[in-house]
Amino acid sequence: MTTSSTVESRLAELGLELPPVAAPVAAYVPAVVTGSWVHTSGQLPFVDGALPATGKVSASGAPGTVSPEQARELAAQAALNAVAAVKDRVGDLDRVVRIVKVVGFVASDPAFTGQPSVINGASELLGRIFGDAGVHARSAVGVAVLPLDAPVEVELVAEFR
Repeated sequence: MTTSSTVESRLAELGLELPPVAAPVAAYVPAVVTGSWVHTSGQLPFVDGALPATGKVSASGAPGTVSPEQARELAAQAALNAVAAVKDRVGDLDRVVRIVKVVGFVASDPAFTGQPSVINGASELLGRIFGDAGVHARSAVGVAVLPLDAPVEVELVAEFR
């Protein structure tokens, strides 16, 4: 009989499944462990190996842009991908003591200033997954462009035992 971890049971309750760890798109690894810390590389919001949307985040509704609401969902997906990278390195997500830091990048139209709201998608998902251990320090940064024209990228640092 196998028992699943508390965190993975919570994922199932939320209707979420950890995706396979995304293959790197350049010369890096998805996550590195040092001591009791795991640092993920920036994770794009891949779903089944593809980006569901590309382009700059904008509230303008202009063609070829991504809405803040859609970007928020993509940030949650990128965070889920980061959690998959953590699990790949530590084995059992119940070993995660705390999500310590999240850095979110938003490919932003020059007039867009809602980066914190977009990255809330990642932060709120981590809170739902890990409970109090998911509360973290964070940066939400607007950038001109991200790899593969992704709208968002999320990286995190977790402490584990």
